[in-house]
Amino acid sequence: MLDPVITQRTVHVEHIKIETTKSFAEVKAALEGSVPQFDTGILELLRRGETERARSDLERLPALSILGSRDHGALLRITGRKSRPALQYDVGNPLTATRMTQHRLPTSLYAPLRVLLYENEDGYAVFEYDRPSSLFGQFADERVTAVARELDDSLERVLVKALS
Repeated sequence: MLDPVITQRTVHVEHIKIETTKSFAEVKAALEGSVPQFDTGILELLRRGETERARSDLERLPALSILGSRDHGALLRITGRKSRPALQYDVGNPLTATRMTQHRLPTSLYAPLRVLLYENEDGYAVFEYDRPSSLFGQFADERVTAVARELDDSLERVLVKALS
């Protein structure tokens, strides 16, 4: 066998779009008010080897947290266009992620999940994301897919709540 070996396959991913007549600002505030920022202190506990305390803290977290965000709307300025409201969020739960990565480490490619919130041409808020079970389903491991189905429900629930 030669080094490196490259393999390739095509996977089916289900893309979801949820629209509302609410403003970007309203939905952003609702999402950030209902889905907390991830406490990075847990990562410090892990670095110090305090795994039991970190696990205990993780078990008390809600199903989903915001692990980070990027302002993609502001990037439009580099094209000479006007900035537009568009935030990409990393959403997840490290404990949930480990329930998958312990079986298939490459699932970490998709954990945390990415969610885009943007303002459409009519001035209304839109969420777009790829359904977790379709992303993680490519690994053909029912232990992983079962967790991903839980993520399908949790993610849709928090996004619809933010839009309601």
